[in-house]
Amino acid sequence: MSFVRNLVFAILLMNSFACSGQKDYLIKIETEKGEIVAVLFDDTPAHKSNFIELAEEGRFDSTQFHRVMNAFMVQGGDVFTKEKLAPADWPTLPAEINAKHFHRKGMIAAARQGNGINPERRSNGSQFYIVIGKVYNEEELKADMEKLQPAFMQYVQLASQEELRKEYSRLYAAEQFDSLTMLVVSKREEIEKSLNLNLTKNFSKEQIEAYTTIGGTPHLDQEYTVFGEVISGLEVAEEISKVKTGSRDVPIDPIYMNVTVEKMTRKKIEKEYGYNYPDGK
Repeated sequence: MSFVRNLVFAILLMNSFACSGQKDYLIKIETEKGEIVAVLFDDTPAHKSNFIELAEEGRFDSTQFHRVMNAFMVQGGDVFTKEKLAPADWPTLPAEINAKHFHRKGMIAAARQGNGINPERRSNGSQFYIVIGKVYNEEELKADMEKLQPAFMQYVQLASQEELRKEYSRLYAAEQFDSLTMLVVSKREEIEKSLNLNLTKNFSKEQIEAYTTIGGTPHLDQEYTVFGEVISGLEVAEEISKVKTGSRDVPIDPIYMNVTVEKMTRKKIEKEYGYNYPDGK
């Protein structure tokens, strides 16, 4: 029995050493604002391998963060425009949308064309964005605004809701749109009961925790492939998101990037960057 126990212990020890020595790709995005460091997810293999290949070939270098929006995201990596490839010929990647990878702040996702011309939600073959987003309160987060807004307008037409209708009109006239949104959100459960509707979005405990603490862009969940995560330099992406922009959210002063890839043991990545690899990563 002692031999068996020792053998099992030896196997577990060998597995532990194997895992600690396993290497991953560390992504470094260098900009004039500073360096952003990221890892990419193993369970989005097409996106991970494609990004690494583009980076190793230097094709991301001298592309820009060409679309930036404060409290939303920064988008860049337009390799194919730089290479003067016609948009009709831009490569795409199959969607690798995974419910466990959602749009919390710091996540990296693939840009894509809209559902009208891209019902399969295929990703652009090079462009990516880094999520900035905002922090939500739980009531605001759970409200399905696409359904709630028309339901609210129906509700305020009821004779019993004259005071609510007046308050809505007052806020609208004063252009107090944040207060207007919160007024609509605060009436969600009341409207559900009155009109017998479901106006609530379902989120996991992990999503609720993330979106009500560090923030993100929850309305993008399950629509775009999230394939990586910033583990250092998120403040750089935030600074980029705040630069002055012109037409179509393009920075007035271009923000260029150079992207490199370094192989490093996962143990070293965890130690140097304080990152913990989740199960199934």
